[in-house]
Amino acid sequence: MKKAGIIWGFILICASFAQGEAIAWTDTTEAFDFPEGITLYYGRRNSPALNIWVLDVDLNREDLAVRPYITTSIAPVRTLAQRFNVYAAINGGYFGGSTSYSAVVYPGELKARNIGAVTRNSQSYPLMRSLFSMNETGDLSVDWIYHFGSKPEQTYRYDAPMDYIYNDPTPKPAPTAATGTPMEDLLVGIGGGPTLVKDGQVHITYNEEIMWGSGVGLTNADPRTAVGYTADKHVIMVTADGRQVVSSGVSLNELAEIMISFGCVEAMNLDGGGSTQMAIPGKNINTPSENRSVPTIFAVVHYDSLGLVEYDDSGIILDTEDDECEFLGSDWFPTANPGYWDVSPAMLNVKGEGTDQAVFTPRLPRETDYHVYAWWVPASNRCLDTPVVIRHRDGRDTVRVNQTLGAEQWNYIGTYTFTGDSAEQVMISDAATSGFYVVADAIRFVDVDSSVTRIVGPDPRPHVAKAFTLGTNYPNPFNAQTVIPVHITQQDHYTARIYSLRGTCVSTLLDATLNKGEYTLTWSGQNEKGERVASGIYILRFVNRQKGESRKLVLMW
Repeated sequence: MKKAGIIWGFILICASFAQGEAIAWTDTTEAFDFPEGITLYYGRRNSPALNIWVLDVDLNREDLAVRPYITTSIAPVRTLAQRFNVYAAINGGYFGGSTSYSAVVYPGELKARNIGAVTRNSQSYPLMRSLFSMNETGDLSVDWIYHFGSKPEQTYRYDAPMDYIYNDPTPKPAPTAATGTPMEDLLVGIGGGPTLVKDGQVHITYNEEIMWGSGVGLTNADPRTAVGYTADKHVIMVTADGRQVVSSGVSLNELAEIMISFGCVEAMNLDGGGSTQMAIPGKNINTPSENRSVPTIFAVVHYDSLGLVEYDDSGIILDTEDDECEFLGSDWFPTANPGYWDVSPAMLNVKGEGTDQAVFTPRLPRETDYHVYAWWVPASNRCLDTPVVIRHRDGRDTVRVNQTLGAEQWNYIGTYTFTGDSAEQVMISDAATSGFYVVADAIRFVDVDSSVTRIVGPDPRPHVAKAFTLGTNYPNPFNAQTVIPVHITQQDHYTARIYSLRGTCVSTLLDATLNKGEYTLTWSGQNEKGERVASGIYILRFVNRQKGESRKLVLMW
């Protein structure tokens, strides 16, 4: 497998720092089953002793993304990487017990906030700390932030942190929203601190973020974790081992220099010490000093794991009423909640011992890799660890999914090789441990071959007539108005709505009964109130009573 190494020559030249001899770097990617776009470097230095690992993630690839995860069931990073089915992960920000003191931002949700004040010298000090984030258009950033509410868009960024000095005797007033900028297009983020790099230069805001008195040292060698990004959209994740004879660790200054050597224009420190871990599912990459259980990780994932609105209906879809779906056990019953795929309700089962299963047998048309997705109806009483068991050409995998999330969308499960053998299946099992009900609804298989946009094969839902054809919008991208042609072949009630990537309905273009004929939809980048919305990617969803299609609209003011 060919791996990218775009900064390799730069590292060999520039890896010598004032602290000692040069770090010798080795590309160890081939030792891991990473997809294209992920490169892993191992660095070794004898004096002072250092073992260090660097993950380089190319976000120019449409199939890769980064995101945080948070849980109250704390565990080492290798365990959380397996629990959340990620490619690789590092530990997240600061915490106490199972409570995160650093921000965790999901699409549409502020799961945890950066701590807004700390106690030093028996006084409360309001402060800003750092956030590594990606916005809805994929832009990366490291910012000093402060929260003014419980929503992502109520997070404000500032041009500079608060001007505290070391052991400052006087707390400063809390930040105000008037002096900051709301991060209205914030998509995902992980908090930490201090900032290490700004504008490609060492810029450590240790004093300003009041790291003094925290246990996080500035100049001492320690285990460290950091994240940053390059100008060409590569995310750089670093773990440096420390507190070991074979690896003493690094200072924050040296960590900043290492981030710069990998091309980072901005970078941020994360929790370190015994929390410093880099892992793939079930296995450490580095050698942690403690293997400490943590509540948050920052992970490399398939793009679909962001859980953004996913309405693409291509591929082969098996629903609960199809012949390819079989329910084993006697305790399955249909949900009364709306939001299930197509016309047959999702099926529920009380968590149990694994004896009740919903078995989907796709009999796929050709041997290749397929993305597997699942659709379910979420609710607060759903299980947080519903097992999805995939039997594929190379064996059997179990992915546990949180079915309290993922409303009315295709949720990415993983990518596997299928041959079309009848023994290949996807099973939803009742063997969950947390929550009450498991859900089985629909499973979707999409050929990963970029030349195959829709798999040729029998329609798994032949009873659904092709009632309309949704054309491609033009122009796209657009900055004033875009037009979407629609050909209606069957009278029915139709709706057309515009959604943000967070799943929020921005505008309703159509809600009416249409006769056969040719129609056009237009959108001028405005919301329901007639206000202009921000530049970004939006989803047009066009549906009748039986099916729906979608188009991505790129708005650029």
